[in-house]
Amino acid sequence: MTRTTVAILLVMLAAPAWFASQARKPTAIPVVLISIDGLKPDYVLQADKHGLKIPNLRRLVTEGAHATGVTGVLPTVTYPSHTTMVTGVAPAKHGIVANSPFDPFSKNMGGWYWYAEDIKVPALWDVAAKAGMTTTSVDWPATVGAKITFNIAQYWRAENAEDRKLIRALSTEGLLTEAERALGPYTDGNDYSIAGDERRTAFNVYLLEKKKPRFHLSYFGSLDEEEHKSGPYSAETFAVLERLDAIIGTVRAAAEKIGGGRAIVCVVSDHGFARSDKEVNLNAALHDAGLIELNEQGKVKSWRAFAWYGGGSAGVVLRDSSDTEARSKAGEVMRRLASDSSSGVTNVIDQSSSQRVAGFPDAAFVVAVRPPYRLGTMLQGPVTTQARVSGTHGYMPDVRDMDSSFFIAGPGIKAGRDLGQIDMLDIAPTLAALMGVSLPSAHASLSLR
Repeated sequence: MTRTTVAILLVMLAAPAWFASQARKPTAIPVVLISIDGLKPDYVLQADKHGLKIPNLRRLVTEGAHATGVTGVLPTVTYPSHTTMVTGVAPAKHGIVANSPFDPFSKNMGGWYWYAEDIKVPALWDVAAKAGMTTTSVDWPATVGAKITFNIAQYWRAENAEDRKLIRALSTEGLLTEAERALGPYTDGNDYSIAGDERRTAFNVYLLEKKKPRFHLSYFGSLDEEEHKSGPYSAETFAVLERLDAIIGTVRAAAEKIGGGRAIVCVVSDHGFARSDKEVNLNAALHDAGLIELNEQGKVKSWRAFAWYGGGSAGVVLRDSSDTEARSKAGEVMRRLASDSSSGVTNVIDQSSSQRVAGFPDAAFVVAVRPPYRLGTMLQGPVTTQARVSGTHGYMPDVRDMDSSFFIAGPGIKAGRDLGQIDMLDIAPTLAALMGVSLPSAHASLSLR
């Protein structure tokens, strides 16, 4: 026999044993993180009270573990919260300290913290990559340039079909084009309607089934979009949630398909919501105090102190941290508002004092507002104004309406386990432990057994 013939015979003899060993080898269990922006925990835990038909969310409660509430980070807004959920540390440490960078002159043209390079600590996708795991993501915040194996990034500018070109360019090379050939067009820019989320669902399923990741991230923003319009607990909000529940079922089914019938599915949210119908214009008060100068068009010409908004809280930043006069004036203005019960301001925290809080790290003061007040954008005129009824968030984390959600089910997770109130910092290390990796900068993981 030739050496080639012998080699072929040996392979043929060994093949049955090899295939048998592969059949016995357990399929890696995928871990899927699904964010429903603005999902209040009581929507799920008190679904009967609200008349909600959400069988997939309720199934997670029955079959797995859940928190009665998640204490968020400051400010309780989308980008800082989502980055905490994948790093396990507070915004002041991970670097995504607001939705948008501080920009009193509006030079950034409404840009957000889209870029993963601004994250200063390892995220779950980083430690998964080091462990040789395949990761996938559809529309997770702050993932442009992230070390995710197959990534459809979140980004917008024109907020129309042209943004698909940007998303295509900023995502994993060739990925969106490949998926669109199979599925048709992706969503238009910043489309966070329920129809837009349903369109994203197909791309989540595609990445799960075609790329078979060990860790997958999904983001859906339509609930938040509706709550901002009609407020929490509205009929319109609940109608959106019921359609999102179907999305969760679809994504879970795709994950279980690639996991041989098993998958760990974790549904989270970034913040709660509160009803709002009044606005507090902190920068108008700073303008009245001579700390902001406007040009003829009513735009910022110069500033010594400026409020960086986070929905229901703000950081007052000094242009020159050594400007003691500006610090004194700004503090006096904010404390005067806090002493007026009709202003909506409840607390002013001097970040140079022992009361310093873990938010707005570059601010001289952190200003807390209470519902139904929210922060307005006026630079001059009345400090407090009546506004349209809507929903908002961004308040201090101890405002219970800001509690977010955590539901998780899958192999190794005790059914019906009530974790009580947890901290948002707990989520990332818990998911890391389930993947068999660790985040050295994060807290300990939750016990799910």
